[in-house]
Amino acid sequence: MHHFNEVFIQILILLAISVTVIGIAKKFKAPYTIALVLVGLFLGIINTPFHIVDEAEAFITQSEVFQAIIISLFLPILLGDATLKLPFHHLYEQKKAVFGMALGGTLLSFVVIGFATHYIIGLPIAVAFTFAALMSATDPISVLSIFKSAGVSQKLSTVMEGESLFNDGIAVVLFKISSIYLLTYIELGWEGLGSGIFMFLKFSIGGALIGIVLGFILAQVTRFFDDYPFEIIISALLFFGSYFIAEHLGVSGVIAVVTGGFMFGDYGAKIGSMSAETKVNINTFWDVITLLANSIIFLLVGLEIRNIAFEGKWMLILFAIVIVLAGRVVALYTSTLHVKNINQKERALLNWGGLKGSLSIALALSLPVDFEGRDDVLLLTFGVVLFSLIIQGLTIKPLIKKLGLSGLTSSKQD
Repeated sequence: MHHFNEVFIQILILLAISVTVIGIAKKFKAPYTIALVLVGLFLGIINTPFHIVDEAEAFITQSEVFQAIIISLFLPILLGDATLKLPFHHLYEQKKAVFGMALGGTLLSFVVIGFATHYIIGLPIAVAFTFAALMSATDPISVLSIFKSAGVSQKLSTVMEGESLFNDGIAVVLFKISSIYLLTYIELGWEGLGSGIFMFLKFSIGGALIGIVLGFILAQVTRFFDDYPFEIIISALLFFGSYFIAEHLGVSGVIAVVTGGFMFGDYGAKIGSMSAETKVNINTFWDVITLLANSIIFLLVGLEIRNIAFEGKWMLILFAIVIVLAGRVVALYTSTLHVKNINQKERALLNWGGLKGSLSIALALSLPVDFEGRDDVLLLTFGVVLFSLIIQGLTIKPLIKKLGLSGLTSSKQD
């Protein structure tokens, strides 16, 4: 019991630091996620005079704890909340761009980054493609807040968020295949290729079916109630239930949450008796929980820096950054060639806005300690994510202005 109290106090201290940083960032209209990463970096590098802060860092940044908190607890919340907030008809209007980038773009990015990392950096093939899978996931949280403050069009925000929702699920599937099965598939040759494709489809389609079924069932419940505390509990059951059931059955929990959330939010809203007051209260509740989750996640990303040995590895990190940026360029421009309503300036913004974030780090930390190349994957992943969140994140707003995609300019282009 005493140990539990200590852990709880440590988490509260980190939360207090996070809330303080968020408040200051919001006051200065700066992206709070990037501010949290920078403060986390600072706390991770220096020796703080407060012993309990160091204890909190040491506990919470253990690989198992970090991975459990972000993947098992926060990921279903963040994905589920995003599906409730993103109207399905907006997503459907941009379906060519979203699904082109989320499916074709993610797979192409995975292949380009994997082979480039193997041949240029020299990592073993399984390690290279494990890293490539991590780099195929995008994190739009910082980007979307910047888009909103800069008045970027709804079209680009929808494409960016829609791509991330679906490509997170695909990236997780590719990560599992690369880190666990890839070497076996390579040894089997063409038979292995077929097995890999079958497993990818099994993970993806299985997760989607579980999400659709659970979303449909729980949407039916909303027919009989207009009670926001009860419906909040139903939505939480859907997010966590679909994730853990799918994972238990050996399919993608991430894809299950996304499809289930869209089914519940779109179909449930059409058939249910949800009042405007209930919708506002549900959205407000998940806004608070999402802010809480993000406040911990992005501070942890910065704090984790103390566990990575960067000395003498800067050239490797630089190569990795260039490879990931090049992979994003190839993937985005190729996967949106058929999309007529996105111009070159918008493509440039979508390309630079493909930030890497907490999911990449949490997955990297989930690798078993005995995974060959784990330290290399962690090093390169942290290097790229920090570059992405800090350098790309801080230059997105100037790029928006430079391209003329803010405010009235963007609305004319739609």
